[in-house]
Amino acid sequence: MSDNANDLMSLCKRRGFIWPSFELYGGVAGMYDYGPLGCALRNNIVDVWRSIYKGREGFVEIDSETVGPREIFKASGHVDEFADLITYCKECQAPFRADHMVKEFYDNPDVLTPKQLEEAFVKHNIRCLECGGELGPVEEFNLMFKTTIGPGSARVGYLRPETAQGIFVNFPNLYRYNREKLPLGVIQTGRSYRNEIAPRQGMIRMREFNQMEVELFVDPEDKDWARFPDIAGEYIDLLPNTGDETIRITVGEAVEKGIIANKVLAYFVYTTKQLLTRLGIDPARLRFRQHLQDEMAHYAADCWDAEVLLSYGWTEITGIADRGCWDLSRHAEFSGTELKHFKRFDEPREVTVTKIKAKHKLLGPAFKTKAKAIAAAMESMSPSDVKDGHLTVDIDGEKVDVSDEFFEVAEVTEKVTGERVVPHVIEPSHGLDRIFYSVLEHAFSYDAEKDYTVMHLVPEVAPIKVGVFPLMEKDGLDTLAMSIYEKIHTHRVEAYYDGSGTIGKRYARMDEVGTPWCITVDYDSLEDGTVTIRDRDTTEQKRIKIDDAARIVGELLEGKDFASI
Repeated sequence: MSDNANDLMSLCKRRGFIWPSFELYGGVAGMYDYGPLGCALRNNIVDVWRSIYKGREGFVEIDSETVGPREIFKASGHVDEFADLITYCKECQAPFRADHMVKEFYDNPDVLTPKQLEEAFVKHNIRCLECGGELGPVEEFNLMFKTTIGPGSARVGYLRPETAQGIFVNFPNLYRYNREKLPLGVIQTGRSYRNEIAPRQGMIRMREFNQMEVELFVDPEDKDWARFPDIAGEYIDLLPNTGDETIRITVGEAVEKGIIANKVLAYFVYTTKQLLTRLGIDPARLRFRQHLQDEMAHYAADCWDAEVLLSYGWTEITGIADRGCWDLSRHAEFSGTELKHFKRFDEPREVTVTKIKAKHKLLGPAFKTKAKAIAAAMESMSPSDVKDGHLTVDIDGEKVDVSDEFFEVAEVTEKVTGERVVPHVIEPSHGLDRIFYSVLEHAFSYDAEKDYTVMHLVPEVAPIKVGVFPLMEKDGLDTLAMSIYEKIHTHRVEAYYDGSGTIGKRYARMDEVGTPWCITVDYDSLEDGTVTIRDRDTTEQKRIKIDDAARIVGELLEGKDFASI
């Protein structure tokens, strides 16, 4: 890590933002605990995210299980495909992610095959980072944590590698809850787990991490968004996969020129910019990079990563993708449950369709009391379900084989009021821990000459909003300061009382953790009922009335300029 990153991580540990997990026992790479200030900052970030998606956009929120049965992740592709390439040192057996070992020599090393990576080790003389030994063969390593559900090992389960699957498998419930209408927006935040091979980038690559996931189900033929005109003229920095240069362009132009696939995707790319800059990400160090053709998922219509410039270089902290109908189609296929939306037409239409028609007169004598149920089951199936002239239907848990002497496949013309379609999914997926760290690094400022640190956190996410100090802890100054603290400290405003050390040291402690304002009670306060309020970023100080302190802090949190109070 750079000196800047090391200094920041040292501060985070010392002041209670984050701590290495299990440090008492030597720690575990890629695992961190949130301390008191870290919890407050992280929760504030989530609150801002919720205010956009649950508040402004009206999405609903769920909370699904973190452990899922194997079938879920077989359908999603994680069992077969969710792997990174690993290599071990032949001498010390240290593991390394193979593509990361050659990233200096290739623009997109994660598309290299195991053989190509092995050849690259030889070509570029890449050795073990621990002992300098020779690297061994490259092989796949599945990143999911495996477990069993219930006693014994009868049912295999996995810790979820993403929160999204809990939303997809709940689509029928969510669809009913939304009164069977689209668009349907769903959010979820929580822990996910990936058994990373060799996490070496602090909070950027963790084995247990937090996500803020958004899944928006839309009509595949209607990828507009009602509020798109509101942001069409706003500028955004894009790095398309057609070149190496970042371009500054309006959101509307990006859609018109086909750079971003559709309006709804573009809207949420810009919404991501709004979120990140509101959290304190520097707009000058933020860009949206389009996935290269060879790194984009085969089912994705388009995919963009929000990248921020950190000590580690340009780093992805959010992905915004049009995932098409992949997710629901896969779960429908593997579960046998239809996951579709009934799209009603403005006027009934005459359509010619190919359907299965039961031969009721023949079914009765052959299947007796089951005939009616068999007929209904067959006619609800698709002609593609016919295999070698046979259909297999499920009647009360019993599989019944029906030959084509009892049904026919015929074209019929009928009036229909709508059609059933598989919704497409727009997914803004936010890495909460990466955003947390990025906010801290973009806010971090260290003056080496003065040996002074200021964390320029935006007030909305700062874990402590106001520090309250008595000049001295005597003569009633402490009592007055504590009464001010109690009036200001609410569920919305986190205040902090500090009466130890010089005022300068107390200011420094608050500046270091990003507290926007400090209030000091002095002897004049006892005489005229005023206190000093100090602004962190300008160090400007003003006298305000004690009775106005809580109101003024509220106005500052709403965005009022300090100079105007």
